[in-house]
Amino acid sequence: MHDLKSRWGSVLGTLAVLGLLGLPGGAAAQSKIVCWKDKSGKVIGCGDKVPPEYQSSATKELDSRGVTRRTTESAEDTNQRRMREQESARAKIEEERRMVGQKRQDTALVETYSNEREIDLKRDRDLQVLDGHLEQLTVAYKAATQRYNETKARFDTVEKNNKTASPALKDELARATVEKQRMEQAIEAKQKEKEELRERFAGYKKRYNELRGNAPQPVPASQSQSPVTAKK
Repeated sequence: MHDLKSRWGSVLGTLAVLGLLGLPGGAAAQSKIVCWKDKSGKVIGCGDKVPPEYQSSATKELDSRGVTRRTTESAEDTNQRRMREQESARAKIEEERRMVGQKRQDTALVETYSNEREIDLKRDRDLQVLDGHLEQLTVAYKAATQRYNETKARFDTVEKNNKTASPALKDELARATVEKQRMEQAIEAKQKEKEELRERFAGYKKRYNELRGNAPQPVPASQSQSPVTAKK
């Protein structure tokens, strides 16, 4: 508070020196007193116009009695405000899109499933499809691993005999290595897909119960031990 009074007293003192306060009648009405600020918001000068070097600074316009009549923000503050407004507008649009998508999903849930059990059955059918893919990938991975091991063994034998492996053998080992890694990555991706599917259907069930006003149904112990075999 003391600092504020001191600062305002300094401004009034500047105005008094410039002869801008206490002007009579028409002169007072026509006078234009403008104060400009630095980046911290501190008033650093007053006069009849803002100096060129402070054109982008925040200002306030006073009448002859020192009462603030108008203020302007700095160019930097204006840019920041506009950025906040733009970000707020983008967030609002994204939220509206999210709400539309949620409403569409909610409608699909209540129209597709008559009860929570049907959601479980759909989940299990989809999991069975992914399990089938995993079985195929596992077979391919075993074959790729066998090819790699055989090729690597031949390569190591050549190296142990202090001989140089032929370009064809090097190329074969490189291809076998790449294929083995590709299978590993494919299996990992498919396992991740299964986890994501379980999480997605858990979200479906939770939302379905919210829409129906139902309490979540406990999972029977027999079902928690082994997945339900759904009919296709």
